[in-house]
Amino acid sequence: MSDPSGAASSGATGPLVSRAELAELLASAAPPVVLDVRWRLGGPPGIDSYLAGHLPGACFIDLDTELSSQPGSAGRHPLPDVAVFEAAMRGAGLNVGQLAVAYDDADSTVAARLWWMLRYFGHRQVAVLDGGYRGWATAGMPLTKLVSRPRPGDFTAETAGGMPLLSDVEAGRLARSGFLLDSRAPERYRGEVEPVDRVAGHIPGAISAPTRENVGDDGQFLAPSDLARRFASLGLPTSAGLAADGSGAPIIGAYCGSGVTAAHQVLALELAGLPAALYVGSWSEWSFDHSRPVATGPDPG
Repeated sequence: MSDPSGAASSGATGPLVSRAELAELLASAAPPVVLDVRWRLGGPPGIDSYLAGHLPGACFIDLDTELSSQPGSAGRHPLPDVAVFEAAMRGAGLNVGQLAVAYDDADSTVAARLWWMLRYFGHRQVAVLDGGYRGWATAGMPLTKLVSRPRPGDFTAETAGGMPLLSDVEAGRLARSGFLLDSRAPERYRGEVEPVDRVAGHIPGAISAPTRENVGDDGQFLAPSDLARRFASLGLPTSAGLAADGSGAPIIGAYCGSGVTAAHQVLALELAGLPAALYVGSWSEWSFDHSRPVATGPDPG
C-alpha cells in the first residue's frame, strides 16, 4: 500500500494523508491501522484525551512508555527497546506491509515521532493525518469512545537504520560542517528561558528553525513549495544535499528538546525534498553533559 518512497497509496500522495483520504481508506477493503499518539508536555496524559473521544478504530500509543525508554543521560525521550516498540505496534493490530496512519491533537509534532520510528525500523507504509484530531473533529468526521481491541498483528521491527540518525558527536559536527536545525521555540534557542532541561541555549552552529513555522493556523503543513522556500530562507540547499565524502549521509540534521518535534522537522524537510537526519537525544542529552559547549543569543555561534 505504498510506493518505494514511503508514500501511502489508495488516495494518499505522500507521508501525509488528508481527512478525506483517510475516510476513503477506512472504508476500503484493506483499511489502515490508525494510531492515536496525543501527548502534551506537562500533561494531561494523552490517554485521557483518547478515552474522551478518538477516531473510529484508533488505538492509543503512549509516547513516554512505547515510543521512548526511560529518561536519563541519553535524553528525555530516547528510543525504546526494539521489543517494546514491536509489541506496541503488534498490540495495535499492525501487520507487515499494512498502512499505519498516526495522528495527534493537530500539528503532527507528536505523530511525526511515530512516523519516523516506523520508517526507522523498516516499515515504510506509514502516513500522518494532516491537521490531526482537531481537524478531523472540526470537519464533523465520525468519532467514538469505544476502546479498540484489535487482533494482534505481525509487525516486525527490521534492522534499525531505515532513517538516518545522529549521535551527539555527529550532531555537533554537522552544526559546524553542514546544517543542524534547532526545532524549539526561538526563546529557548536564544537561551532566554529553559522550562525543562538543565541548561539554556543551543548547540553551537545550529540554526533556529521552530517547527511551528512548518504549519498553518489550522495545524496543517504548509505546501511543499512553501516549505522549500522557508528552508531556503534559512540558508539550506534548494535540492537534496548529501555528504561529499561518498557516505550518502544527509548534510541536514534536526534536533529539539527531546527528539519528538525534531521528527516533525524531518518530515517537513522530506516534504520539501530535503533528506535529513534526526538527533534523538537532542538538547536534553546535549545539555546533560556540562562539558559540551553551549551557545546563546540569536546567532548560531
